[in-house]
Amino acid sequence: MPERSPLVRGMRDLYAEELASIRIVESVFGDTLKSYGYEHIRLPTMERTALFSRGIGESTDAVAKEMFSFDDETDSLSLRPEGTASCVRAVIDANMYRGNQPKLWYVGSMFRHERPQLGRYREFYQVGAEAFGFNGPDVDAELIRIVQDVWERLEVNEEITLEVNSLGNTASRIRHRDALVEYLEGYREDLDADSQKRLELNPLRILDSKNEHTQQIIERAPNMSDYLDDESKRHFDEFQERLVRFDIRATMNPRLVRGLDYYTHAVFEWNTERLGAQKQVGGGGRYDGLCELLGGAPCAAAGFAIGVDRVALLRNELGLSTPSYTPDVYVLALSDDEDEYARQVAAQLRTTSSYSVRVHQGGGKVKARMRAADRSGARIALIIGAQEAASNQVSLKWLRINREQVTVPVTDLPTTLLNSN
Repeated sequence: MPERSPLVRGMRDLYAEELASIRIVESVFGDTLKSYGYEHIRLPTMERTALFSRGIGESTDAVAKEMFSFDDETDSLSLRPEGTASCVRAVIDANMYRGNQPKLWYVGSMFRHERPQLGRYREFYQVGAEAFGFNGPDVDAELIRIVQDVWERLEVNEEITLEVNSLGNTASRIRHRDALVEYLEGYREDLDADSQKRLELNPLRILDSKNEHTQQIIERAPNMSDYLDDESKRHFDEFQERLVRFDIRATMNPRLVRGLDYYTHAVFEWNTERLGAQKQVGGGGRYDGLCELLGGAPCAAAGFAIGVDRVALLRNELGLSTPSYTPDVYVLALSDDEDEYARQVAAQLRTTSSYSVRVHQGGGKVKARMRAADRSGARIALIIGAQEAASNQVSLKWLRINREQVTVPVTDLPTTLLNSN
């Protein structure tokens, strides 16, 4: 017997039920973003490693520890750990923001070499949106309102909270960085190993440390809000005012920095307490310098990314239903002689309705065919014998409720099914 090749660690096969949960989240996000005028873009799964090391930051966990990278003949390539850098690269390549203000959204697989657990996988799914060319915080607030609309449509809005903060502009961040380094130098030996490395490369990321002892140290660290200049304060004040106008409830978290280097001004995260350690379901913010950093012209930009898997898990945790992928109708001929007519009935029903229709295959006796119809999960069986085939009729048998079987002309079938709901 050939040796079995098991599934790669951290990857998943998505079967019907789990896939249905994920699809409904993606579908609601797509419909909502489209209603706000965002255009769908499909991005490649693989990019040059330099795109992420420059754009996300070499000291971030996503780049330093978690990327799946390999060398081809001429370059180092990586599976994308997030979507923003790829979307910015695509906008620059197509010169989309010259004289334009594109609003784009995407959905797809992301990859990070993390320790797999419930809600955290090495291949996971994100939906994201990016808006280019908007300097004011109105678009930042709009992005949050879009996500709030989705939470309400998915019926999870009461279980998700929003945290916000401002990282300020470049000048503000430099002043805060200098003060933060001066403070943390006094505790260098007490910091965890990762934070000691970040003290040299990106001290702001230490504020995002999950180490309990380091967290105690940073509780007394300088706050970013004390170093915001007038421009940064105005930007953040207007951002918060617009959230109020949009009827968005948000909590100020002065330690919120996000995990990627490119953010400026407003940043935000959505969290839930229903998923244990995997409480973050999404986040985003403004990244006005990223286009220039990746070789494009200067361009203001803001966006968000949502973990589709975690939102689907949250809906399951709340007991919210997902669409069934069992067929609506099972068409069966009582003998092989009526198979062709049964196939024609099924084809006609598919073109005249939105029902999912399965046709019996594999032959067998009448009882075996009826058992197959019942096992399919279909709500109704369309039974076709010699008499039905000869008179262009079908018999309807309800499989899930106690209702009398009826025979109708095939032309009346769509109306009869509609009235049976």
